[in-house]
Amino acid sequence: MDQTIERATIRAVAFRLLPLVFLLYFFSLIDRTNLGIGALTMNHDLGLSAYGYSLGVAAFFIGYIPCEIPSNLILERIGARLWIGRIAITWGLIAMCMALVSGQTSFLIVRFLLGVAEAGLFPGLLLYLNYWFPKAYRARVNAALVLAIPVSNALGAPLASSLMELHGFLGFAGWQWMFVLEGLPSVVLGCFMLRYLTEHPVNATWLDPRQRAWLQETLAAEWAAVEQEHSRLGLWQALSDRRVVALCLVYFSMGTTAYGLGYFLPQFIKAWGLSNLATGFTVAVPETIGIIAMLIWGSWSDRVGNRRRSLSIALMIGAVGLTGMALFGASPWSLIAVAVVSIGFSSARPMFWTLPPSFLSGRAIAGSIALISCFANFGGIVGPVAIGWAKTATNSFAGGLYLVAFIAFTASMIVWFGLRSVARE
Repeated sequence: MDQTIERATIRAVAFRLLPLVFLLYFFSLIDRTNLGIGALTMNHDLGLSAYGYSLGVAAFFIGYIPCEIPSNLILERIGARLWIGRIAITWGLIAMCMALVSGQTSFLIVRFLLGVAEAGLFPGLLLYLNYWFPKAYRARVNAALVLAIPVSNALGAPLASSLMELHGFLGFAGWQWMFVLEGLPSVVLGCFMLRYLTEHPVNATWLDPRQRAWLQETLAAEWAAVEQEHSRLGLWQALSDRRVVALCLVYFSMGTTAYGLGYFLPQFIKAWGLSNLATGFTVAVPETIGIIAMLIWGSWSDRVGNRRRSLSIALMIGAVGLTGMALFGASPWSLIAVAVVSIGFSSARPMFWTLPPSFLSGRAIAGSIALISCFANFGGIVGPVAIGWAKTATNSFAGGLYLVAFIAFTASMIVWFGLRSVARE
């Protein structure tokens, strides 16, 4: 009977919540990274060099990083419905304002404000899902959330490049139409969240009473077990814990690669001689492969439980792919290397986020998830700026790619040798 209730409960919660959080994160990624496609013509219109463009990429994270931990602590205090809804509405409006930029200065300002508005969304969604799903399901649930990353790249690039074809309609450039039409859904979805998002299992009137009781008891027992085994850490203890510091370094590596490639991959691929439209659809190929790898890897990890080793191997695969991209350069063979990168890092993301709940709880996990996520955003500064500087200085992406490959390799070693105590295999 308990297994029947468990399956029915998890199915009901997943159908109710996962589409909402997936769509929210999907549109945030669209609004954040459509800049890579827009840059194909926007940089010329605004007079931006590769390095100047990379500074605009970094400006987003300069606004995002200092607001991330406060944002997650506010969410933990006032609730997900109000705070996540607020985030979505404000970032959608500012994303639409990207259509109004007219030069380097306004470009930097709007990107900075977009970072401030969106700060805390991803760690907030992770924290929210930890309120609803027992640990046996977290790799698959995390995969459902971070699946938005490769899906946004697979669908976002063709969509953005298609919207760019509106160039000249009503006198506006294609990249202006792209920013407006892709920012609007975030505002609509944020309003929907304010009305329909359920805070905690105790508020889930849409669950059967037996299902609600099972979910509350299971989650309470798991949090109690975490606190008994690892002791309950306070917020400041958690933020300085060596395991949290190690996870921050690993996620910095993942952010460096993800954002470095996300903002420059369209330009890397266009160097093969493709049109803007063909570039957008070509970007989708390796991302689709990454989606398949993520789903298979997440399901397999939930069955066998080897989170740490799975994460280390996935990061190593990503480092190999980055090295291949640097070696092949402008050759279309680089597409294979890009696919290898997508397999490695897409598979690593859901594995990574199963680790913090294995030794953290309460406000400690709220603050720690936000801190860890901050380091990905530091990577969002380092990766794009390094690749942009290398491209400007050497007219090649190779130097920047070798750097992020080395960072990914180092992260794999940290996971393998430095995180043995985070979760028992």
